[in-house]
Amino acid sequence: MILALLPIWVLCSLFSVVIAEEAVPISQVYARIHPPKGMAEVSVEQHRDSKKIMMISLVVSGVLLFLCCFWIFRLKNSTEKSQQLLDIAKGRALLPILGKLNSLRMGGGKRGNVAVLDYHLLEAATNNFESSCKIAEGDLGCVYKAFLGDNLNAAVKKFDGQGTDVRFQNEVEWLSKLQHGNIITLLGICIHENAKFLVYEMMENGSLETQLHGPSRGSALDWSLRVKIALDVARGVEYLHERCDPAVIHRNLRSSNILLDSNFNAKVSAFGVAGTHVGLQSKNNLKISETSGYLAPEYSPVGKLTDKSDVYAFGIILLELLTGMKPVQNMSPTHHHQSLVTWAMPQLTDRSKLRNILDVVIRDKMDLNHLYQVAAVAVLCVQPEPSYRPLITDVLHSLIPLVPVELGGSLLRPT
Repeated sequence: MILALLPIWVLCSLFSVVIAEEAVPISQVYARIHPPKGMAEVSVEQHRDSKKIMMISLVVSGVLLFLCCFWIFRLKNSTEKSQQLLDIAKGRALLPILGKLNSLRMGGGKRGNVAVLDYHLLEAATNNFESSCKIAEGDLGCVYKAFLGDNLNAAVKKFDGQGTDVRFQNEVEWLSKLQHGNIITLLGICIHENAKFLVYEMMENGSLETQLHGPSRGSALDWSLRVKIALDVARGVEYLHERCDPAVIHRNLRSSNILLDSNFNAKVSAFGVAGTHVGLQSKNNLKISETSGYLAPEYSPVGKLTDKSDVYAFGIILLELLTGMKPVQNMSPTHHHQSLVTWAMPQLTDRSKLRNILDVVIRDKMDLNHLYQVAAVAVLCVQPEPSYRPLITDVLHSLIPLVPVELGGSLLRPT
């Protein structure tokens, strides 16, 4: 902008000089002519006045240029501040959602609230959302690692696309209320222009899906850790079903939504389609993939998910922990897809064959009685008839004795 104005400033300066020159009559240019002895003497005092006028014109033009640049800077700065205020206003516009169900955190006494964060803070913390900071990518957008200073790291989830508004609002609504040691913590939100961001606590070991099915193929998860992770997830789901009023149905439990911190403590995340029995959404509104392998059989005909549907999904996660296999298997060479339940059920109910389906990482490295107990729980959870499935509280109490006390095998519940 300054370079664009520079030619104008030069023209103004030249024009000022020309005006100054033209304002002096020709008769006054040569003020005095005294013919001395043998030679004429010419006085050029008026030329000095012309130079002064030229200098004044340049100074005035410079001042005008400075004022113009200052005005442009103020205008740009004002625009940025207006955008920031608009972003904050958009963020605060979501805050009434936080109190729609209840003004108190469920199961606690703290009032639900979420910090509205400045976009430029997130931009700096993620190095302008550089690809090297990207730690995950899903259907709704990407997740970036953010360095917020004071040794505080966080995960920033950027929601992309027009169809993410409902899930974004649902996520904010629920996570501002839910407070439990096995539920992910929401630190803040940010809305900038058309982009929406959620900032979570950092979970250093990523998702259970990545640990089991990623490059490491579950090598970091021994038997004790796997049962501990199952117990953590059961505690989180039990909190949703039994300690929230009204009960919360997650409706999207899967290994990719189970996050692990630096000590492999598991936390349930992704509440974008969560709801209550009272507010169950229609099948068309949920937009959950029916080919994921986690959906209970009753979802297909009626499109409703209940607490027993969460128990079914938990059973699939148990099978993943036992076998190291994905919920849906590609049966080569025919490329036929088969569910993990269909494939594993015959071996799960036959103790002589159970060892054959175990992940090689944990095979022959556990107490067989503990293995039979976990397998029995998994079989009950994935029963096709919802009424045959146990309550998550029963599942929780079945798993507690199998976990060492130092890893959380206690009746004491995290808060």
